[in-house]
Amino acid sequence: MKAGIVGLPNVGKSTLFNALTSSKAAQSANYPFCTIEPNEGIVSIPDDRLQRISNYIVPKKLVPTALKLVDIAGIVKGASEGLGLGNKFLSHIREVDAILQVVRCFEDPDVVHVSGAVNPVSDIETIEIELMLADIQTLENALPRAERSAKGGDKEAKLRVEVIRKCLEQLGRDEPLRKLALDEAESKAVSSFGLMTAKPVLYVANVDESDLAGESELAQQVREYAAKTGAGVVLVCAKLEAEIAELDEADRAEMLESSGLKEPALAVLAREAYRVLGLQSYFTAGEKEVRAWTIPIAATAPQAAGVIHSDFERGFIRCEVYTLEDLERYKSEKEIRLAGRLRTEGKSYIMQDGDICHFLFNV
Repeated sequence: MKAGIVGLPNVGKSTLFNALTSSKAAQSANYPFCTIEPNEGIVSIPDDRLQRISNYIVPKKLVPTALKLVDIAGIVKGASEGLGLGNKFLSHIREVDAILQVVRCFEDPDVVHVSGAVNPVSDIETIEIELMLADIQTLENALPRAERSAKGGDKEAKLRVEVIRKCLEQLGRDEPLRKLALDEAESKAVSSFGLMTAKPVLYVANVDESDLAGESELAQQVREYAAKTGAGVVLVCAKLEAEIAELDEADRAEMLESSGLKEPALAVLAREAYRVLGLQSYFTAGEKEVRAWTIPIAATAPQAAGVIHSDFERGFIRCEVYTLEDLERYKSEKEIRLAGRLRTEGKSYIMQDGDICHFLFNV
């Protein structure tokens, strides 16, 4: 699963990407389209449960789960018509699973705004409109082909025609497709189109160092827009976070304290991006490692086992499950078992976030 970092030029996308991936590369120059090809990086998802588990099951290493991020070049008005190399950049957005839209919420005369003035809501709407126009173009191009197949009696094509028309009606109302309720079959019918407004969105308000709590009018506008549209929002000062990411642990803790932060805002952003993607974690714990594994919410036990190895899913027999709360109460797996708190679950078990598991399989 991967998330794409998007936004207008000069809003702090690449600065944020470098900080998230702990990149020490030089910052991009201050002009549009400085990111021509999308940079990709991996960011760990901070999770204090790993350390809490290791307090009782001492491993050689801790392995957090991770998320792939793609830094996509700035989008401008007219991107859907090819302006600003727009078609190329929009194609990169089609390939991600969620969109992290960086929105500029700071004034700086040295950083030119592509529209000449800082207006977060206008920036958000500019990108939303471009993505909707691009989706309309994709669907209108696909409709005639689907209609021809449907005339030949293809049942899948008939459904695709219905869903395409439903999507076009939604977009015609200036509403993104993420607000359109589609069942599993309908979603599958148009899944190959990479429809961008169907992807979940998280707004990243890039605030000034003097406004880390996001009390400015600009940050408030993003909060209000996100609340109105049912989207999430995270406050980040990309400039400060980039500086923090460059420091060693001791200096990092000192800078966080002096800034009044409990943890880097990037940690909050990474966890929220994980949630927006509909993901959760379970754990395996032993002397070799305590590890977090990524699974979709509502995954079954065999599906979770398959994340470790396909043989685990194919030959799944059962899993033994306990909670971190049980571990902290009883201090060891042995005592959890003796207390009757170690559960045995079968193939229909729906995994819960934070489960600690042992899988039994036979192939």
